[in-house]
Amino acid sequence: MPINFSYVWFAVLIFLFAVGMGLFFSPNQAAVMNSLPPEQRGAGAGMLNTFQNSATVLSMGLFFTIVTLGLAARLPAHLFRGLVAAGVAPGAARVVANEPPIGSLFSAFLGFNPIKELLGPTGALQQLSPRQAAYITGRTFFPRLIEQPFAAGLHLAFTFAAVATVIAIAASAVRGRRYLHVTEPVLDELADGAAEMGGLVGLEAVASAGAPDGRLAMSENAGVDGGHDAARGSG
Repeated sequence: MPINFSYVWFAVLIFLFAVGMGLFFSPNQAAVMNSLPPEQRGAGAGMLNTFQNSATVLSMGLFFTIVTLGLAARLPAHLFRGLVAAGVAPGAARVVANEPPIGSLFSAFLGFNPIKELLGPTGALQQLSPRQAAYITGRTFFPRLIEQPFAAGLHLAFTFAAVATVIAIAASAVRGRRYLHVTEPVLDELADGAAEMGGLVGLEAVASAGAPDGRLAMSENAGVDGGHDAARGSG
């Protein structure tokens, strides 16, 4: 889009952006929550929102850094040529052009023209006619001067965002099919827990090792008791 764009095209792009965000975040968040046990979904939702908010803050700082890098690469040359074309002495224009670009960036965001403060110490404004000085310190000179460098920084940031979006789409595509965490019934969980506890204390080994001897002892005792009963009956 050009710098002076129409609202209709801007609204269309914002709508497509909202649709894309919904198509991406909804299934991925559902996949994360479905993969968690029910008793852990509260903590999982908290961690998910924490990571999203942290990524939002970090991305803002990263995007401003990229825009500043693009602005710093082109702003000094544009600023120097614009000031010289407006009648400013080359020496004073070079001093202003070598200033850090971050001040010019925030001046543009605030709608403030810093040319008067930048050229004031050099004495270049006193060497210009009142008409030239009014034009340089007006509301249109500085925005038009940084238009192209600022657009270059935005294009660089949007290119980085497009690459990051492609990586995110690829990561979402390879996450696999739909997964649901299945919880076992309570009785099955209790049985499994009892079996695990029995194995830990050695009950299974004792039962398996002592079962034949136990049955033999019971049969012998039964035979002895039967002999005593027969003797009592004959007596």
